[in-house]
Amino acid sequence: MNGMVDLNRIVKVVIATLLLILLMGMSIIFGYTDTSIRLSFEAFTSFDGSNEHLIIQTVRLPRALIAACVGASLAIAGVYMQTLTKNPLASPGILGINAGAGFAVVFVLTFFNVSNLSIFTWVSFLGAAVAALVVYFVGGVGREGLTPMKITLAGAAITALFSSFTQGILVTNEAALEEVLFWLSGSIQGRKLEILASVFPYLVVGWVLALIMTPMMNVIAMGDDVAKGLGLKVGFLKVAVGVIVILLAGGSVAVAGPIGFIGIVIPHIARRLIGTDHRWLVPFAGLLGGVLLLAADIGARYIVMPQEVPVGVMTAFIGTPYFIYIARKGFNKG
Repeated sequence: MNGMVDLNRIVKVVIATLLLILLMGMSIIFGYTDTSIRLSFEAFTSFDGSNEHLIIQTVRLPRALIAACVGASLAIAGVYMQTLTKNPLASPGILGINAGAGFAVVFVLTFFNVSNLSIFTWVSFLGAAVAALVVYFVGGVGREGLTPMKITLAGAAITALFSSFTQGILVTNEAALEEVLFWLSGSIQGRKLEILASVFPYLVVGWVLALIMTPMMNVIAMGDDVAKGLGLKVGFLKVAVGVIVILLAGGSVAVAGPIGFIGIVIPHIARRLIGTDHRWLVPFAGLLGGVLLLAADIGARYIVMPQEVPVGVMTAFIGTPYFIYIARKGFNKG
C-alpha cells in the first residue's frame, strides 16, 4: 500500500517538474517581441547579436529563472510558516518580511537618494531579516516562550508598524512613490541575472535546510508536546524555521519585491494533491510555487500589452478566490 502511495506521489512530482520546465520554455518564447522555439534555441547555440537573441538571453531567460526560484522559495517558506504557527492563513508576510523589506527600500530611497536596483536588493534583504528577527524577539518574550499565537500576533503588529511607516514616508515623497511603486507591487520585469545570482546562494542554503528538516517538521506538525516527548528541541527548531523563512522569503522579496498569495495558496494545494508528509510536501510545493509564478508572469505580459501588469497583481488575482475559500473554511470549522 505504501509503495502505491509513493508511486502516486512520484508521478505527481514528475508531472509538476515537467510542467515547470514547460512554463520556463514558454516564458522564454512568449512576449511582446515575436520569437519562436527555433529562434530561442539559436539564441544559445548560435548567438548572432540580433535584437531577438539579446532579448531572449538578457531579459527572458533571467525572468524565467527568477520566477521559478522566487515562486519555489515563497511556497516552501509558506509551508514552514503554516506548520510552525498552526495557522492555515499564515504566509511569509506573517513575519513582517514584506513590510520590513518595503520600508527599508523606501527609507533608503527617500533619505539617501539611492536608485540602484542592486542596492535595493540588499537593502530589502536586510529589512526583511531585521523585521523577522524583531518578530521572533517580541514573540519569544514571556514565560510561555515562542508560541504560534504569539508569533502570529507579533507578526501582525510589526507588519502594521512597518506598513504605516512606509505609507507615511511615501505621502511626503512623491518621487519615491513613483520609483518604488512597481517594486512594491511585486515584479520580476527588468530584473537581471546578476540580481538573482547575488541572493541565489542564500536561497540554495534555505532549500537545503528545508529539505533536511522535513522529518522534524512532520513531528512538529503533531504538536509541541509530542515533539518534546520525542526528544526534539522545539525552541531550536522554531529558530531554525525562522532562519529558513528569512533566507527564502527575504531573498525572494529582495529580488522581486513583495509577491503575495503564493506562500498562502500553494501549501494548501500541495497538501491536497500529495498529502501532509513534509518529505514530499516541501519539494512538491516548491515545484508548484514556480509553476504558479511562471504562469502568472506569462499572463502579466498579455493583459494590457504592450504594457505589463506587475506579477504581484496577477498572483493576487489568481490567489484571492482561493484565499477567501480557505478563510471561510477555517472560520466555519471554528
